[in-house]
Amino acid sequence: MRQSTPIGRVWLAAMKAAVLGKPIGHSRSPDLHLAAYAALGLDDWTYERLECDAVELPGLVDSLDESYVGLSVTMPGKFAALRYATDVSERAALVGSANTLVRTERGWYADCTDIDGMSGALVEVGADLASHPRAVVIGAGGTALPTIAALAAAGTRQLTIVARDRDRARRTFEVADELGMSTTYLPFEASSELTDVVVDAAVTVSTVPADASTTLAAALAPAPRLVDVIYAPWPTPLAEAVTSHGGTVVGGLVMLLNQAYRQVELFTGLAAPTEAMAAVLGQSR
Repeated sequence: MRQSTPIGRVWLAAMKAAVLGKPIGHSRSPDLHLAAYAALGLDDWTYERLECDAVELPGLVDSLDESYVGLSVTMPGKFAALRYATDVSERAALVGSANTLVRTERGWYADCTDIDGMSGALVEVGADLASHPRAVVIGAGGTALPTIAALAAAGTRQLTIVARDRDRARRTFEVADELGMSTTYLPFEASSELTDVVVDAAVTVSTVPADASTTLAAALAPAPRLVDVIYAPWPTPLAEAVTSHGGTVVGGLVMLLNQAYRQVELFTGLAAPTEAMAAVLGQSR
């Protein structure tokens, strides 16, 4: 069997893919990709976990033979993956990170399907940003930037960024500005103001670890819609607080699933078998 990827490479049978990160044992990506390959009839394709950090990533990728056609990249290697790539998508360049590497005739092509993951989560949580273009993002790290890109694509025009340090969050404000959004900053300590802001937002997105968001749970509990990027452990204290208050919550598994759809298409050149992939995670499609 031969397939052509959307970026022009033709693959033969018995190809390989992998997820890179450290630690990597918890990753659900092998479940998703192997289910996709089976549904697509790519019975000879494999997908494995390869442990490496950002420093180790270039050497590891250099060591892979040409049977490896695609790599999923999780933390802490997303910035290194972007720097390593021969070619980079416009959106990956914008957000400054890549969770996807695809082998091409020229080398490796980097993309950020984390944006697709967040876009799917926004649909799932029911955020109508086209008619109510206000959103809140908690955190200003690597996950916040793809989140801002997805929010802009969904129609967000007014964005509140909640972070510990505005100076360290500079790049999040720059990306939001490049995407045409007006921004407001709130520190973690501004609990009363934060509650008012999330009540008036179409969606709140938490991009911080579960323990970091716990301190904000009381202030964020009245949010009508929450996307929490965490999927293990689940539910987070923040997710429980919003649910208990009557809000709608979507977790990181929805993001993981939606970003994997595009990865499968880039790796194989075939449409992602969304139902088979969703079933692996106990989700509906």
